[in-house]
Amino acid sequence: MNFFHYYKSRKGEMLNLLKELVQLESPSTDKKAVNKCSSFLVQELRKNGAKITRYPQDEIGDLYLAEYPAKKTKERKEQILLLTHIDTVWPVGKIEEMPFYFSENKISGPGVLDMKAGIVMAVSALKTLNDLNITPDKKIALFVNSAEEIGHKNSYEIIQKLAKRSALVLCLEPAIPGGALKIQRKGRLVIRLTTTGKSSHAGDPEKGVNAIEELMLQCLLLKKIRTINTSVNIGLINGGEKANIVPESASAVLDIRFWKNEQKENILAFFKNLAPQMKGSKIKYKIESLTPPMEQTKGSLKLLNEVQKIAESLNLTFETGKAGGGSDASIASNMRVPTLDGLGPDGEGMHAEHEHLILPSLIERTAFLTELLCRL
Repeated sequence: MNFFHYYKSRKGEMLNLLKELVQLESPSTDKKAVNKCSSFLVQELRKNGAKITRYPQDEIGDLYLAEYPAKKTKERKEQILLLTHIDTVWPVGKIEEMPFYFSENKISGPGVLDMKAGIVMAVSALKTLNDLNITPDKKIALFVNSAEEIGHKNSYEIIQKLAKRSALVLCLEPAIPGGALKIQRKGRLVIRLTTTGKSSHAGDPEKGVNAIEELMLQCLLLKKIRTINTSVNIGLINGGEKANIVPESASAVLDIRFWKNEQKENILAFFKNLAPQMKGSKIKYKIESLTPPMEQTKGSLKLLNEVQKIAESLNLTFETGKAGGGSDASIASNMRVPTLDGLGPDGEGMHAEHEHLILPSLIERTAFLTELLCRL
């Protein structure tokens, strides 16, 4: 079966689904909007014979798992876990400024690349298997995250459980611009560093302890952990009430990226050993979120080799590369399960107003995904 020709003939159907999903805006922090978009998606998945499990949530949009049955064998059932997310970074109403539209072979719109196109790929692949009565050797489990962009412990825990019972994990995040698959991702630590001092009148600053000054001194120390493999961004600073008051408290939110778990341990050791630089001040830190790195493992390299062999048999070639941002693939990979990321379409502008995907890559990647589900 030539899936490339098959999907090329169904291009209009795929684009209509993509348009519906993009126009149903779904920012991570808007539970009502995310649930509305997810409900539409679930209806589409049910049409394709998938079994749906809903994980109700209080703080974020509900999480969903769609399962497509495998061949019945006497052996232990294994599954391929597909990772997607339905949330975006764009607020409701952004569609008015960034409408869904075509321009030659480019498709633009908020969340079109990151990652509603990946969802269209998964839905289209399951629909094809169902319509053509193709039953893969492995069960297919499609997880739809509602808070990938902001991270949430509940979704992390479900991904970990699903990964444990999976033979392999395929993440449908966009490819690296140019089409490369992602075989490594940086881990991410978000740390809030807080300093406290003693307030006083600015006319008698010696009677107080300036928390902002202490914070500045601490931030200067961060250069000690900046290396070629570890980046530190001071992304947000708060502190003080008025110019004529010595501030009693201050805080900074830090975004720290690293390639290996051992680097994370060094970073945490650094924060544990921090000490006040000014007499009378206090400091503390809190880990607000942690995404592990996606490291190369023997299992993931073996999976990559299998995928590349299948690609070669279809006269396709995929380069590989690294990504500075994290994804749900990092969670699965950290469970030592063979994982491959960046299987979504090619494009550019994630989290930017020029976000777009390349239409031919959407057709090609959907065809390739279907081949992988049949042959892995």
